[in-house]
Amino acid sequence: MYAPATTPPPILGSIRAYGAELHLVEGHIGDAGKATMLFAKESGYFNVATVREPYRVEGMKTMGYEVAEQLGWRLPDAIVYPTGGGEGTIGIWKAINEMMDWGWLEADTHRPKMVIAQASGCQPLVRAFHEGAEKATPWENPTTHASGLRVPGPLGDRLTLRTLRESNGGAFACDEEEMRRGTFRLASVSGIDAAPEGGCGLEVARKMVAAGLVRADAEVVVFNTGSGASYRW
Repeated sequence: MYAPATTPPPILGSIRAYGAELHLVEGHIGDAGKATMLFAKESGYFNVATVREPYRVEGMKTMGYEVAEQLGWRLPDAIVYPTGGGEGTIGIWKAINEMMDWGWLEADTHRPKMVIAQASGCQPLVRAFHEGAEKATPWENPTTHASGLRVPGPLGDRLTLRTLRESNGGAFACDEEEMRRGTFRLASVSGIDAAPEGGCGLEVARKMVAAGLVRADAEVVVFNTGSGASYRW
């Protein structure tokens, strides 16, 4: 397995504890991805990196099913998802459309706006969305303490951008201080050991209300996609 050397130590420790052969790469996750592809090509192994195999997105659909189930088989006005590679946003939207097609939800159910949250120091999808582009241009020199958001060239860019537009959703970015503030608020109010990715999502929920994307009394589901414990050592 290949991972950036800047990955939080608790995450690297967990990888080693599971018995994986871990190789650290100087640079960002895109550089680790290139090393993975080269190894797969040279060794004959199958590359199971994000969006390069079909099953990860299929697994991500579970989050869409659980949102509907836990809300009594209805959907919220909007879903905010902290987005790196894009597979979570893609999977949730796929699940929602399949539930509609299968009759699991009422025919007149209003699909939620899908909204992505990215870091100001690495926001290729936010930039592409606001430029009206169909794909994202890799972000140069990505910087953010939220390692799950430090993905400069998301492989799921086309499908993610399509999802945002099909759902009349949006894309917003937070700076590092906003992310820290959101993480503290999420943890202190909810009791959840929130990761900075989740804090970014909470701040984006505030931003989308301020931007008029949803009303202040809208029902919004914000995903926390990591554990705060992964960032402490």
